[in-house]
Amino acid sequence: MPNLRTPEQSERWSDLMPLMSWQLWLARDLVLEHRLPWQSATINLTPGRVAQSMFSVLVDIGTPATVPKHRGKSPGWEKGKVRTKAPCYPTVKKRVSRRKKSSRLAV
Repeated sequence: MPNLRTPEQSERWSDLMPLMSWQLWLARDLVLEHRLPWQSATINLTPGRVAQSMFSVLVDIGTPATVPKHRGKSPGWEKGKVRTKAPCYPTVKKRVSRRKKSSRLAV
């Protein structure tokens, strides 16, 4: 159980839990049982077993994200684009600071 500190967080959690339970209950018929080696096979999947097997449903649904860009050799310069040299700026040189002589009085 999360550490809820404000009434708004508790209310949000109370709204979220039934939605998650309904999602698991409705997905019972869609998932293929993915059990661990020490778990026995069951006909009626529990919400925990459904959550364990939800990956196959999520793979079938897909993602709204765009396809990643290809890696490797770049496509190069666009055809017909005018090439210009990069602007040259004067070099900024920092002076070497010398140690200041201390003003000691000779005794």
